[in-house]
Amino acid sequence: MTLIKPLGPELKEYVRDESRTVGHAETISFPTSEDQVRDVLRELHASGTPVTVQGARTGLAAGAVPQGGHVLNLSRMDAVLGLRRGEDGTYHLRVQSGVVLANLRKALANKSVPTNGWDEESLAALDELYADPEQFFPTDPTETSACIGGMVACNASGARSYGYGPVRPHVSALRVVLADGDVVALRRGEARAHGRSLRLVTEAGRSLSLDLPTYEMPHTKNASGYYVADDMDALDLFVGSDGTLGVVTEVELALMPAPAVVWGVSCFFETETAALDFTVAVRPALAHAVAIEYFDAGALSILRSQRESSAAFASLPAVEGRFACCVYVELDCDDEDEACAELYAIGDAMRAVGADEADTWVARTDVDRECQRFFRHAVPESVNMLIDERRRTNPAITKLGSDMSVPDERLHDVIELYRTTLAEAGLQSAAWGHIGNNHLHVNVLPRGDADFAAGKELFCSWAAEVTRMGGAVSAEHGVGKIKRGFLETMYGPEHVREMARLKRELDPAGQLGRGNLFGEELLGAMAGDAPSGAACEKGGERA
Repeated sequence: MTLIKPLGPELKEYVRDESRTVGHAETISFPTSEDQVRDVLRELHASGTPVTVQGARTGLAAGAVPQGGHVLNLSRMDAVLGLRRGEDGTYHLRVQSGVVLANLRKALANKSVPTNGWDEESLAALDELYADPEQFFPTDPTETSACIGGMVACNASGARSYGYGPVRPHVSALRVVLADGDVVALRRGEARAHGRSLRLVTEAGRSLSLDLPTYEMPHTKNASGYYVADDMDALDLFVGSDGTLGVVTEVELALMPAPAVVWGVSCFFETETAALDFTVAVRPALAHAVAIEYFDAGALSILRSQRESSAAFASLPAVEGRFACCVYVELDCDDEDEACAELYAIGDAMRAVGADEADTWVARTDVDRECQRFFRHAVPESVNMLIDERRRTNPAITKLGSDMSVPDERLHDVIELYRTTLAEAGLQSAAWGHIGNNHLHVNVLPRGDADFAAGKELFCSWAAEVTRMGGAVSAEHGVGKIKRGFLETMYGPEHVREMARLKRELDPAGQLGRGNLFGEELLGAMAGDAPSGAACEKGGERA
């Protein structure tokens, strides 16, 4: 009996994601095992039907939004499959792609990992894990309802990426089903490229010789296009590939010991220049910072308004009107003495830029940290509420959010770029995000159609300027469909063609993730080597 069903009106939620983009598809399936994924792909391969892979649909770049064909939704592939302990003592947890991050965290913290179907070796490793200090998976996207497969697809990161990096280094093995139903099993360190040539062997014994693109990736936080480097690990190619090279069905995650002491410090500044100078000064001074986050004047102003007008935010602590911005620092330490030393370093850095170390909120307990998390999450939620209110009179507009990063030495430059061009365009904005990585989400808040169009034009110009600064057009959300024009701005048309050729080597019919990274025109033109079209499609996340 086929798993493929018509995608009728009762399933309309599966043609959209958190980007607010809406697509269309003819059929859908909800496999629960890798064998079922293979069956679906084999059935669709003969006809060349496009396949869009979905998980929890929390993405912001429309990567899970179908453009026709079939939706392969992996949300019911949510089993924890086993555990092993490496020679160095690291625990590696094997999960299906549909496992939800929040559920995984809870299971690890409560020592309640489900063990249905586990072998004796995995059960023995679990006994050791429970006897040891608590282990955790550190990748921390804002949406904890994200699933692991989706996080792998876009190389997700989040607030704690300053200390722990994105998801890629925490993935130790993958199983990937190709478009024709064949499988590639990858374990970190076992298959590597030779220069920019990579050979993979499928479980059916087929040898695949791949030519990797020749571009150099920027030396900054980056989730823009395929990860490529000389002599790279084969596994890294599939992390961040936006569902275009294969369907990730299993992920093995390397766990870490949970920190003994976690403190959060919200530092308030009267000028943005002081906040930027503080960020530059505090980065080398802290050995245990895992997050350095930012909220600008626009974000704080909207938060103050929502606190006054919405009961949902009434419990938030008040932010004095004299403060223009906030930098939040999270510390993961071995003991309180270590945390105190870091706290003193934060105070020193504040004084050095003319700020007062008393203008801080320090959270040392779970209750205080939860209050700070509420504050951090209330900022984007307040902005979304503002936009929802405006959409009641103009449903066509929505927020436009950027996801760009630059090298350390260009932090002041990129902020100046944002401030100058936003003022010239007369646009309202609010910015927050991962300033420790020089990666802010600048959100344009349109008041009408003209603002919306101007915001999209502005993002196009930012993509070009950020590229000239040595940065990335997507730092953590992936490219998906919304930012594929930015990808050509960043790498140039010939390097994007190299990416498309690589996709064709693994997916000759261009079935998987159609519309992600490349337009159909480019993939269709590959055989004739036709030009790829305009570089910038005036994108910007609609979330």
